Amino acid sequence: MSDLKAIVKEKVGKDADAFLCLKNEEGTVLPVLITDTDSPDLELVEVGDSRYPLGKILIDLQREYPDRRFAVLVRGCDERALIELSKLEQVDLERLVMVGVACSAEEAERCGCPRPYPGEIALGDKVEAAPGRKVIDEVESLADAERMRWWREQFSRCIKCYGCRNICPMCFCKDCALEDPHLVEPGVIPPEFPSFHIIRALDMTGRCIDCGLCEEACPADIPLRSLYRKMQDIMEDKLEYRAGESAGDRNPLSFLGTEQDIEKLEE
Repeated sequence: MSDLKAIVKEKVGKDADAFLCLKNEEGTVLPVLITDTDSPDLELVEVGDSRYPLGKILIDLQREYPDRRFAVLVRGCDERALIELSKLEQVDLERLVMVGVACSAEEAERCGCPRPYPGEIALGDKVEAAPGRKVIDEVESLADAERMRWWREQFSRCIKCYGCRNICPMCFCKDCALEDPHLVEPGVIPPEFPSFHIIRALDMTGRCIDCGLCEEACPADIPLRSLYRKMQDIMEDKLEYRAGESAGDRNPLSFLGTEQDIEKLEE
């Protein structure tokens, strides 16, 4: 029995009513909710190296079952997403039991995550990683007009599949601006530059937790993560805030600041 199976058996029925994690079913990795320790799915659960935005499932589970308590397997990025989703009143951390798994050194290096481990680690060993900045440095070495041409070329490959939005753990809106015909003309591929991607980038400001799933899902290899990572850098520089890092820090975009705050931004 793997450590994860043992943990699921330990949690279900004691600390939580059900355990949300991933299973490997004949080579296909899927989300699974274990509600019974006699479930045949328990034999299929695994940590593996696949990632999935389980927080989006938890939003629906907590709404559907407000009296239930759920355990969930979290990597560092999952934990950051849940912290930010709680601030946006999408999940209730008080009704969650997070079981942390640290990414392996190989996973951390491949992903380039700024913190490839959660606050408390139940599985795996903590390793550090340095976020990749190759694309950002390349773009910032260009003049403004060249930067615009560079991004135009990247986004010319967009097929408007919405994969970046659909996989994003922080995209939960029922009505999406990217599907508003007044903002994004239907049937146009690639979508109009730069409005489509600016809408999404602005929506990610103060929300993006730098998991990189958007870029991983993009079939056109558009460096989306670098764009959103730069937005995070600006948020941290101007507003001293990085999404998902602390449950206690208020998102500065969620309340009105003072005149002094505005003057500070203009410095």
